[in-house]
Amino acid sequence: MTSRVNHFKNIPALVKTLGDATAALGKSSLDTTIKHLVDLRASQLNQCAFCVDMHVKEAKLHGERELRLHHVAIWRESPLFTAKEKAALALTEALTHLGDHGIDEALYNEVRAHFSEVETSELTFCIAVINTWNRLMVLSQMTPGALDSAYGLDRADLR
Repeated sequence: MTSRVNHFKNIPALVKTLGDATAALGKSSLDTTIKHLVDLRASQLNQCAFCVDMHVKEAKLHGERELRLHHVAIWRESPLFTAKEKAALALTEALTHLGDHGIDEALYNEVRAHFSEVETSELTFCIAVINTWNRLMVLSQMTPGALDSAYGLDRADLR
């Protein structure tokens, strides 16, 4: 797979701003496990090969079990996720593929049953940021794993 456009080279200030937003999310109260699941699921839905590859490796490096990573695609049927994680994954899907009527009350209430108001905002921002990254990387078609050395992802030892 060859890269079409290099956003990192063409608009470094904007990419840095998005990177800063990603870094700020890492310092938020949002649980790291939830963030990894959200990043992976949105990337799967958006068919972003670069990001799926990256987020599997990041999650593994942060201690996520490989079976759970395989089950993200089937999270509704999987017994491996908590109710809180499932609420986050449901919101990820709903915000990634917005329907005609937005987010229904049942889903909003399920999310709020597990997340505070601040956490709900952080989760929403997390979903928005990964969707932005996905759109950039889908257009660029950067080769999955191309930045592994730069980001230390080669330590995940997944080939």
